[in-house]
Amino acid sequence: MTATRGTGVRAALRALPLVAGLLSAAAAPAGAVSPGPATPLTCEGKGVDPRAQVRYRTETLIHAPLRTVWRLQTDVERWPSWQPSVTTADRLGHGPLRAGSAFRWTTPVPPGPATPATELEITSTVGQLRHHSCVRWTGPAIAEGLRIDGVHVWDFTATEDGVRVRTEETHSGAQVDADVPTASELLRRSLEAWLRDLKTAAEARG
Repeated sequence: MTATRGTGVRAALRALPLVAGLLSAAAAPAGAVSPGPATPLTCEGKGVDPRAQVRYRTETLIHAPLRTVWRLQTDVERWPSWQPSVTTADRLGHGPLRAGSAFRWTTPVPPGPATPATELEITSTVGQLRHHSCVRWTGPAIAEGLRIDGVHVWDFTATEDGVRVRTEETHSGAQVDADVPTASELLRRSLEAWLRDLKTAAEARG
């Protein structure tokens, strides 16, 4: 890989999907842990992309009722109210989130050394969902000259102390495959920031 191409790839990776806090500090939320065991998370028997080179798994304990955590996570249109990095979020249908539901959301991408400021558009489709238990969605994140395909699984388990939230995601595409270490680190920051924001919002509601 030439230096010029390497710079372009690293710049493109700034636009990774699911970027709740992607470019913020990388500190993990309270209660978060390192990536889990090799066995992937699943929802209704379906997990992340087994072929993807870029993947991350983490979890946190949220001291709030399961119904509160679930409502925040599945009320997609209200994501911008508690996730600073989500600019817009729109359902592409009606009714409660369920298998087959689709939604489109956007996040700003700051300018980099070789790229202008832009906006990343993610279209997610729910493949599997079990009420108050798990949800799995897939879909592309697209910006000019960039496409990343993601698979994301969320698992929610009520405990005596609150809700154990586990999440695992994979990314695939030319840009991320060209620089797996950088892409993996950015995905780590993204998921940990998402959990941090979810934990803060849920515990504030009680």
